[in-house]
Amino acid sequence: MERNIAGMERLSPFVRSVKITRSDYLVGEWVDYDHVYTYIEQGEAEILLDGVQYRLKAGEAILFPPMKLHFIRSVSSEPLVQYIFHFDLFHWEDQSKWQETGVSKGQQVQIKPEEELLSSLYPISFIHPAHRLEVHKRFHILHQEFLSKRPFHQLFMKSLALELLIYFLRNQHESYEGKDKKTKGWASIEKAVLYIQQEFANPRLDLEQISRQAGVSTNHLSYLFKEQLGVTIHKYVTYVRIEEAKRKLLESNLSITQISETAGFASIHAFSRTFKAIAGLTASQFIEMYSTSGRAMSKEEITNE
Repeated sequence: MERNIAGMERLSPFVRSVKITRSDYLVGEWVDYDHVYTYIEQGEAEILLDGVQYRLKAGEAILFPPMKLHFIRSVSSEPLVQYIFHFDLFHWEDQSKWQETGVSKGQQVQIKPEEELLSSLYPISFIHPAHRLEVHKRFHILHQEFLSKRPFHQLFMKSLALELLIYFLRNQHESYEGKDKKTKGWASIEKAVLYIQQEFANPRLDLEQISRQAGVSTNHLSYLFKEQLGVTIHKYVTYVRIEEAKRKLLESNLSITQISETAGFASIHAFSRTFKAIAGLTASQFIEMYSTSGRAMSKEEITNE
């Protein structure tokens, strides 16, 4: 059934970022100020979006709306391969200059009303097998255009983004709507996550403080994190700190010792040990590897150049 959304014919997507990621293990949370189109090429993932849990497998896509907290967790034995692009529904002169895709901890972004045009959409689409090859091709062309920056690449990316959106819309299943329920305890999880994002720099941040802010007992909050997000609170706090450290390693002129302090680690030794265990390389090696060609690129990103 064709979607009748007023204003759809006015869409003029501005593509901000395109990446293809391959991860053997992935747990993370994001809040993005733009739309994020994610297609699962391989593997399976559990996704928690605005308190509703979805399980996606190869051949399915999800459209994350702006400023919606979401968690992604790989749940298959094979690596999770995702095709991702960030975009605005319309080309805004001010937002077109923004380079970052994620919202910094505690940052407030005002979403333009026009960017809520697709807010009524069900976020999941099962791409018919007959269409997957076309989706695959267009994603790789989109990725190449984003990397090469050839003349008129923004115009070309706009046309490719429209095609990918059409495949998403044409493959939506109306029968899915209304079947999903909010994850139990989502309000407490969201309060805890927001508090952690604000206070992760405090090395004394502990479970008791977080639970008090979330309005539940320490035992219950620990249960919610493990049951719904698949990680302990301690691991989640560590993840937030390491991600913040990664960002500052690439974007600031602070020393590694200063970064370890601002990220909430009690000592440079604790930071170094934890960073190596999670990232698989030292902070110095991370800077050298990920700063190649002046842009941050995951070591698991597939360029297919």
